[in-house]
Amino acid sequence: MSISPNVPEPRESFEYEAASTPRWIIVVFVAAFALIGYLVYAGNAARTALENAQKQADAKQQVLAVQLDQVNSRVADLKGQLEVTTQKLGFTQAELAQARTLAQNIRESQKQSDEKLTAQIGQVKQDADAKIGAVTTDLTGAKGDITATKQDLEATKAKLTSTVGDLGVQSGLIARNQEELEQLKRSGERNIFELHLTKSKTPTHVGPIQVTLTKTDPKKYKYTLLVVADDKTIEKKDKTADEPVQFYIRNVPKPYEIVVFDVTKDKINGYLSTPKDAGTARAQ
Repeated sequence: MSISPNVPEPRESFEYEAASTPRWIIVVFVAAFALIGYLVYAGNAARTALENAQKQADAKQQVLAVQLDQVNSRVADLKGQLEVTTQKLGFTQAELAQARTLAQNIRESQKQSDEKLTAQIGQVKQDADAKIGAVTTDLTGAKGDITATKQDLEATKAKLTSTVGDLGVQSGLIARNQEELEQLKRSGERNIFELHLTKSKTPTHVGPIQVTLTKTDPKKYKYTLLVVADDKTIEKKDKTADEPVQFYIRNVPKPYEIVVFDVTKDKINGYLSTPKDAGTARAQ
């Protein structure tokens, strides 16, 4: 069956269908398309950002890989240096151990030396203390001896007497025996020359003079002398023991004295006493 273009039924049907679609559906579709578009845009943007981030991450990873390679290389270098250093350190430690052993031996030796030296010092101190004690004891004894000797000398000196000589000149202290003669020497008041003569025709030098013993008389304790001094010969006849026999020497104001305190057969013992300020007489 053929339909004419001017048939009103289809127009009414279209208008009916168009009028039957709500407007909100169109809005929804538009919104949906807009949302889809936004989502597509957002997805593209996010993917782009993600791709960029991935690229950056890849770049960083590459940088990190390079850095890691460098670090690994450095670590390898350090490890090699460490091994070399460890070997060297081991050698040094061996030397240090040897040095410590040597130092310990030196300390032990020094300690032993110090102990030995301390012991020696202690022994020396003990010996010194003992010697000092002995010296102190000796000094104490010596002081006692000196005191006793001084007392003896004082007592002996008290025994020494002064008398007038054969020339009438007051004599100094005279000695009447060997003990008193020793005391007279120690007094230092005059020069003392011991005299031991045997009867002879030949003169004997006594100090600065010459003396000849010509006669002795033990019973009367007398003797005779010839004195040669100052180019003169002086006879001292029948002189008595303990009597100062005096004579002068040129330019000496004080007399020389001979004192005999022991007379035996053909022999006499005594001494010659001269002034301290007297010159040496020329003996003949």
